[in-house]
Amino acid sequence: MKDRSRSRRIRRIAIVSAVVVALAGMNGPAAYRFVSEEYHDYTINKPEYKADNGHWDVIDFPEEYRLNTIHAALLHTGKILLVAGSGNNQKNFDAKKFETRLWDPEKRTIKSIPTPVDLFCTGHTQLPNGNLLIAGGTQRYEKLKGDVTKAGGLMIVHNEDPDKPMTLPAGTRFSGRTNGKTFVSKDPVVIERAKKVFDEETGEFERNDPGLGRVYVEAQRSGTKYETGTQDNYRVQGLTGSDARNVYGIAQKLALDKKDFQGIRDAYEFDPRAEKYIKVDPMNEARWYPTLTTLSDGKVLSLSGLDEIGQLVPGKNEVFDPKTRKWSYTKGLRQFPTYPAVFLTRDSKLFYSGSNAGYGPDDVGRDPGLWDLKTNKFRKIPGLSDADQLETSNTVLLPPAQDERYMVIGGGGVGESEKSSRKTRIVDLLDASPKFTDGPELEKGTRYPQASVLPDDTVLVSGGSEDYRGRGDSNIHQARLYDPKSRTFDRVADPEVGRNYHSGSLLLPDGRVMFFGSDSLYADKAGSKPGTFEQRIEIYTPPYLYRDSRPTLSGGPKTVERGDSATFTSPTAAALKNARLIRPSASTHVTDVDQRSVALDMQTEGDQVTVTVPKNRDLVPSGWYMLFVTDGKGTPSKAQWVKVP
Repeated sequence: MKDRSRSRRIRRIAIVSAVVVALAGMNGPAAYRFVSEEYHDYTINKPEYKADNGHWDVIDFPEEYRLNTIHAALLHTGKILLVAGSGNNQKNFDAKKFETRLWDPEKRTIKSIPTPVDLFCTGHTQLPNGNLLIAGGTQRYEKLKGDVTKAGGLMIVHNEDPDKPMTLPAGTRFSGRTNGKTFVSKDPVVIERAKKVFDEETGEFERNDPGLGRVYVEAQRSGTKYETGTQDNYRVQGLTGSDARNVYGIAQKLALDKKDFQGIRDAYEFDPRAEKYIKVDPMNEARWYPTLTTLSDGKVLSLSGLDEIGQLVPGKNEVFDPKTRKWSYTKGLRQFPTYPAVFLTRDSKLFYSGSNAGYGPDDVGRDPGLWDLKTNKFRKIPGLSDADQLETSNTVLLPPAQDERYMVIGGGGVGESEKSSRKTRIVDLLDASPKFTDGPELEKGTRYPQASVLPDDTVLVSGGSEDYRGRGDSNIHQARLYDPKSRTFDRVADPEVGRNYHSGSLLLPDGRVMFFGSDSLYADKAGSKPGTFEQRIEIYTPPYLYRDSRPTLSGGPKTVERGDSATFTSPTAAALKNARLIRPSASTHVTDVDQRSVALDMQTEGDQVTVTVPKNRDLVPSGWYMLFVTDGKGTPSKAQWVKVP
């Protein structure tokens, strides 16, 4: 077999050489490009090259199953949920064409999943029972200033009746008492009943504090003459008697300004067994671009997002209880930009790295630090380089998770800034006084870099662009492996597909890494042609899978309690060096706060491998994990799925 393989390589070299000679006399550039591509293809497919650098393969789905993948999550069935919603496509949104696919990379099957609402720019996280919680999405697409034809904005509806709440349907008309202009609500709104306030000393009734509701309203007709420049009180048309006296609106400026995306309250669980969305109670706040972070008790914290009128949620964070499937507000208020990278730490605190995906004032909630959710106290962490370039940066919890070291990778300036950072910054939260220090630099300033933790404790960093959404064809076709022990990068094989905005990556159970999405502004360097969404999926096979053999792992329990041990079988047990529990990813917008790799104590005897799960609930949140073992060369087994209750 080796002799035949060698003969094929010799023949291919001869063919390429002949082509070079044949084309040398032809008009040069086209010939050069052809030969260069042929030689490149030959080089990257050489076994020795793959063993050193790994290899990329493009997966091209049948046309009827392709979609603009915005979100991806690995499920404990081994299948991958690919969520587009409307896919950043206004026509899809208007037609209520919302899409989800379920892909099995092992069996190479794919199916369409009915999608109930526009889950474009939602938040998601893995739940203890193995379902995926999905919350938020799109109520309405943005409109740039020149595209806005009807004056509109926020109407705050008051209810002074302490005995009953009030529900106003979409299409409710509000008439200004002073300006005489009428505005129409675009969505239904619920206004809670007024709260009675009593004197603390005498117990006597003092006043009613009105219940409040927020709704987006628009003028009935187009034109600048329907704009308002000052605050006014608004009568609700159609109400009579006491309702007309108790319920009214107050609005500030209602104008033809740019209107940002608007969020929804809807929340769902995706059940990997039933392969369908299950509706749960909606959030208290509408959210577009939220982050969902799992807490130590298995509940889920929902953070930030744009609300139902396109404004940043004003620090009103809330928690989902998987047992009751209901939401409740946290006690304190804390505001972040959208898609904030917020991670659970080993002592039940929350670490905010400063990474985010945009939207929000440049001077609110952008400092990294440790957050105590119970007391709402926030301790800033100093030392971050390029601190004004954290939008579209990536943050990864370096392996193993016990070390509590985080890396912030690249990033750019706020909004559509042309700034991009080459920096990586590392912080050790086990330090008594943690501070950021610079790690190895990237070759280029990089927005939207993807980062996936591998079973051998390295981190694959790939893709991104030098400019906002790949503007000016600035995608970076590079990949590298970061070694937390040596704190160095090694360049590996270059990806074929460029990745910028709306892209992500996740580790597969077989040790490969899947990359999805990319949403360039332009298709050319001149910026004259609109970009098209990248629908191809690309899979990277790391160098460790091009070695002679890999360990195997079989048997053992499907459930292991924290602090308990479990025994599995491996014919090469004596050669094994490490065991890792890796939480499956749920990735979007350069944000993946689920990802973590936990080191396990391991003992071997004969063909038996016994691993012990740490006791710390913060370190190992409840849920499904991939269990990998690696040998002395760092070659991993395929994962065994294990549930930690």
